[in-house]
Amino acid sequence: MDKNTGIYRNLTSYGDEGFSKYMRRAFLASAGYDQEDLSRPIIGIADTTSDYNTCHRQMPELVSAAKRGVLESGGLPFVFPCMSLGEILISPTSMLYRNMLAMETEEMIRAYPMDGVVLLGGCDKTVPAQLMGGISANLPMIQVVTGPMRTGSVKGERVGACTDCRKFWGEHRGGTVSAEEIKVIEQALCSTGGTCMVMGSASTIACLTETLGLMLPGGATPPSGSGDRIRNAAQSGRRIVEMAREGLTPSRILSRNSFENAMTVLGALSGSTNTIVHLIAIARRAGIALTLEDFHQAISKVPLLVNCRPAGKGYMEDLDRAGGVPVLLKELESLLDLSAKTLTGKTLGENIAGASKAQSWQDTIHTLEKPLGKTGSLVTLSGTLAPNGAVLKKAAASERLFLHKGPACVFESPEDAARRIDDPSLKLTPDHVLILRNAGPVGSGMPEAGSLPIPRYLAEQGVRDMVRVSDARMSGTAYGTVILHCSPEAAVGGPLCCVRNGDMVELNVDERRIDLLISAAEMEARKKEWKAPGKPLRGWPKLYADHVMQAHEGADMDFL
Repeated sequence: MDKNTGIYRNLTSYGDEGFSKYMRRAFLASAGYDQEDLSRPIIGIADTTSDYNTCHRQMPELVSAAKRGVLESGGLPFVFPCMSLGEILISPTSMLYRNMLAMETEEMIRAYPMDGVVLLGGCDKTVPAQLMGGISANLPMIQVVTGPMRTGSVKGERVGACTDCRKFWGEHRGGTVSAEEIKVIEQALCSTGGTCMVMGSASTIACLTETLGLMLPGGATPPSGSGDRIRNAAQSGRRIVEMAREGLTPSRILSRNSFENAMTVLGALSGSTNTIVHLIAIARRAGIALTLEDFHQAISKVPLLVNCRPAGKGYMEDLDRAGGVPVLLKELESLLDLSAKTLTGKTLGENIAGASKAQSWQDTIHTLEKPLGKTGSLVTLSGTLAPNGAVLKKAAASERLFLHKGPACVFESPEDAARRIDDPSLKLTPDHVLILRNAGPVGSGMPEAGSLPIPRYLAEQGVRDMVRVSDARMSGTAYGTVILHCSPEAAVGGPLCCVRNGDMVELNVDERRIDLLISAAEMEARKKEWKAPGKPLRGWPKLYADHVMQAHEGADMDFL
C-alpha cells in the first residue's frame, strides 16, 4: 500500500515510520480490524450529534446510512466527533464558534488518516463551518445535512420554526395572543427533528451547497427522518469512496463560476442574509474573493422564484415536493454557468439535463416568466453608517419604509436593548430608527440580535415594523426592515459608534444607502471622543476578538 493513502496517512510521529505503522495496526486489531479491512480507502465521517442540538436529533440514522454506503463501495468508515453548534442552546451565539468548528474540522481531517470525508451537519453555523474547514483541508469531501423539520399545526393552521415563532411572539407582545395560547403554540412550532423548515440560514446554506456542487443533487431539501434523507446519506457514502479513488478535491470542483451560481440561487430563494457572510468566508477558503457588490450584481438580475417563508408563504417540505434544488436550477438555467464542476464528476449543466421544469400543480417554485417577486430580493447598502457595506432582506421588509428618515434611539448592546426596549420613557414612535451597536464580530461575536423587537407599547398599538440598524445579524427566519452587518462595526470605531439619540438617520433602499445625517466634521469630532470597549481576556473569545475580520470579509479569522 502507498504510505500516503489509507490507514497510513498522517502517521503519528514516533521518529520511526515502521514503528508508527506497526502500532497503528496493533491498536486497530484490538477493534477487530484485519489486513483486508485496512487495505481499503479510509473514509472519515464527521458526526455533529449532540443532545444540545435538537436539529441533529436524528443524525445517528445518517451516520449509520453513510457508513453503510461507504462499506457498499468498498471503503472503510471511521466516525469522529466534532463540536455541534445548536443555535438555540448556545451562548451568546453560535456565530462566535463557527470559526472554531471550521478549525476543528480542518485539523481533524489533517490529523486523522482518511482518504475522503463525509461532513454531517445541518444547524445554521455547522454547515458553513464544515465547508470552510473541508475546503481548507482540500481532501475529497461531501456534505450531508440533517434536513428540515416538518410543519406542525395550531387550530388547523400550518406552523413551523422559526418565522412563525417570531410572528406569534410579536402578536403575544402586541396583546393579541394570550399567555395560555402561546404555551400551546410553542408545543407545535418544532414538530420533529431537523432544521428550521422555512428559508432560514440552514435551509439557504443547504441549497447553496448543492448549487456549489459539494452535495449530491437533490440533497438539500428532503425532510429530516424521511427515507429520502437517509438514502441521500447512503448515496453520499458510496460517492465519497469513488471521489477518494478519483482524487476529486474541492480545489478541482470550485471556481468563481460556482459561487456566481450560488449568488444567483440566493437571490431566487430570497435566502438568509447570514448566508452572505458565510458564502464570502467559504469562497475565501477556496481562494476566491467575493464582495458585497458581487452579491448586488448577481441578485439584481434574478427575480424571487421560491415561495417559502419569510419572503413567501410555504415551507421546505413544499419545496422538496416541488422537486427541490434541481428543479429550481432548471428554471434558472439561462442565468447560470452550466460549465461549473460538481462532485458527481459532471458539470452543473449535465446534472440538471434530465431535471424537469416547475410543474403547474405546485406554487412553490415559480418561473422566470412568472416570478413570485421582483429582482433584488436581498440588497447590499452603503453610506455614512456603513462605508464598507450593510445588508437588507428587501423581500421580507416593509415597502413603506424603503424611503424613511427618522430620529435615532441608540442601544449600546443586545443586553442594553433587552433592558430598555419596552421603557415608555423613551417615547419611541413608529418613525424612530432603532440603532443597536457593539453587536458585531469583535463587539460580541455577531449575535442574531439585529431584528430588535418592536417596543411593547407600540406593538400594542398595532405597529409591526420599524427601521432597525445594527452591526449584528438576524435570523434568516426573521422579517422586517432590518439593516444588518454595518461595516466597520462600532467596536472597532465604525460610524455606528458616533450615533447619538435624536440624530436623523435616512434609509433609501432604491439608492442602496443608509446614512447618518450629520456633517463629516461632526462625525470626525465624535470619533475622537470615542473609546473602544473592552475585549475578552482569555480563551476562544479573546482569540476571536483579536483576529476576527469584519462582516464584509466573511467574519473569518485573519490567520485562516
